[in-house]
Amino acid sequence: MLSRLKPPNVDVKSLTTIASPHRATYLPRIYEALGRLRLQTGAFRQLTRPYMNEDFNPNTPDREGVRYFSYGASVEPALYSAFRQSHRIVSREEGANDGLVSVASSKWGDYKGTLVNVSHLDLINWTNRLRWIAWEMTGNKRNFNAIAFYLDIGAAIMAQEYKIKGLSALDLKSGEKREVEVEGIENGKVLLAKVGNTTHAMSSNCTHYGAPLKLGVLTPEGRLTCAWHGACFNVGTGDVEDAPALDPLAKFEVYEKSGAVYIKGEEATIKASRRNPNVQCKAQGQEKVVVIGGGSGAMGAVQALREQGFKGDITMVSKEPNLPIDRTKLSKALIADKSKVEWRSQDWYDSASISTVSDEVSSVDFKSKSISTQSGKSLPYTKLIIASGGTPKMLPLPGFKDLSNVFLLRTLPDVQAILGAVGEEKGKNVVIVGSSFIGMEVANALSSNNSVSVIGMETAPLERVMGSEVGKIFQKLISKNGVKFHMEASVDSAQPSKDDKSKVGSVSLKDGTNLPADLVILGIGVSPATEYLRNNSAIQLEKDGSIRTSESFQVEGLSDVYAIGDIATYPYHGPGGNGSLTRIEHWNVAQNAGRSVAASIAKPSVAPKPFIPVFWSAMGSQLRYCGNTPNGWDDMVLQGQPDEAKFAAFYGKGETVVAVASMQMDPVMSHSAELMRRGKMLSMSELRKGQNVLEVGLPQEIKI
Repeated sequence: MLSRLKPPNVDVKSLTTIASPHRATYLPRIYEALGRLRLQTGAFRQLTRPYMNEDFNPNTPDREGVRYFSYGASVEPALYSAFRQSHRIVSREEGANDGLVSVASSKWGDYKGTLVNVSHLDLINWTNRLRWIAWEMTGNKRNFNAIAFYLDIGAAIMAQEYKIKGLSALDLKSGEKREVEVEGIENGKVLLAKVGNTTHAMSSNCTHYGAPLKLGVLTPEGRLTCAWHGACFNVGTGDVEDAPALDPLAKFEVYEKSGAVYIKGEEATIKASRRNPNVQCKAQGQEKVVVIGGGSGAMGAVQALREQGFKGDITMVSKEPNLPIDRTKLSKALIADKSKVEWRSQDWYDSASISTVSDEVSSVDFKSKSISTQSGKSLPYTKLIIASGGTPKMLPLPGFKDLSNVFLLRTLPDVQAILGAVGEEKGKNVVIVGSSFIGMEVANALSSNNSVSVIGMETAPLERVMGSEVGKIFQKLISKNGVKFHMEASVDSAQPSKDDKSKVGSVSLKDGTNLPADLVILGIGVSPATEYLRNNSAIQLEKDGSIRTSESFQVEGLSDVYAIGDIATYPYHGPGGNGSLTRIEHWNVAQNAGRSVAASIAKPSVAPKPFIPVFWSAMGSQLRYCGNTPNGWDDMVLQGQPDEAKFAAFYGKGETVVAVASMQMDPVMSHSAELMRRGKMLSMSELRKGQNVLEVGLPQEIKI
């Protein structure tokens, strides 16, 4: 029987099967009774429990290097099937102690699982075969449900051996990484990376946007940072260490044999270049985490809570009409299809026991530990994470609040409304007020087949953050796409259209310039979305409406309350920060803060992990940025070929480099961020002398 059950390349350490034609048969009842008398192992009690109850909550401890596996089989009995012994596999579930599940049943409803390519499962004893014959003869046909469990199966489940092309030995030097091809798998690639004396094999591409990790930065302690957007992975486990990636890397066994190098893995996993995070859970206990918001910080928090082993209730309350989305795609690409921007499906949240509530929070009672929503709901919490994000600013000038076709950009409905106004034919006059990141990204996204004008108050776009010299690089790039710039300009009013007085028709500047406008998009910044807290005496908001927190994002003066993302003002200890209070509106910062808070809740004894802020933008070419300037900057060193938009800009406060921006010079930004974490970044004087930041080695010690 074992040979019929055992999939290829599975090392079965122990096997237990249960077969029964009906839930009420005597066999599971006996097993259950024995289990109550503690005459069986905990694992065996788990086998009988799902057969007796619809709900199953695994409670045996995980074992390192062990995964649990289960099969479910279902067959409609007939004479020929009783002797042929061929039964359809209906599902396969695997994971770290989360794969023990029950199977299809007419009483329980259809089984929700993944079909697998195993066609034979011999679980049927002769007693049951004779019962089938009797049922067939009497016309009393019933479905037969059977469960087979593999327990304590090694981590190489379903793995196959694949040869690495062109490699005869694991000859990497410590700190080296190499992308290699896998024989027998079309476009199959893995990344080899050596840390110390150990060579690791893992997914070759970042799980965020697919950047080749061979271009990334490998640190002495085994952090692998993506060159594009700063996602960081642990090469030993594949786990995510820093945003914006959500899925971990897949890891593969790698070894030498007969003058060649091989890996063990599943073809589908190698092709996918990722693995799913282990978040499946059935909530239990008295702990209740409520998250206000549905953005990057909220997503980082709820997923990390489950990854860190938190078993309590999790509820996420968001006023947006969708599940958490990749908001960066709204301004950079104006994607209006929620299926293309939602990070996870509803099934994913359900499997992780994460409740998603579409509602707006109206108040918080910090004393009784509960929140209230506009629909009248009251949700208690033991831990509260405030991650309500930002509210786009409206221009307080004549016409902008009154006329239609004047848009803000923050949510999916905002993008849908903008694209609706542009129309499929395009050819519209688009005026964008604001020359910072949002305005520049939207101008770039709408430049094709539209007439786009950008109004900015500075001498060059992004001058306050990047300086005029770098800002003019961005302006030149986007101007190539036909975008017109009106810099050092002030807006006077929005004027109605001559054809429809309810719609905007033009934007007037204070110098008398009149810009025709079929639609106007405002990109003049955001305010912390804390309106529901402004009259709450239990919390003191900052002047800008933000919430002051500690380094671990705990809200000052309140127990069990955290604030993250656009609403959080926290002490910054990166280069030049010196603990200065700062509020950073970056996607990565919010998600990393969410991950940090999740770790604090799940494992209170663990100290918060420091991170360097990372940002990226799309302005004709990809901009990378790391660091922060809470105390400003007073000098800049520009390297590369700025005229070709290929540059690295180093921003300094005195001799300290506080921020780095780059275009087309990967991995300068990621390498600089790692040097900043270690307090080993080059000085401004060294950069002026032409020293190359990529030639500076990475020490192991973390300094922030």
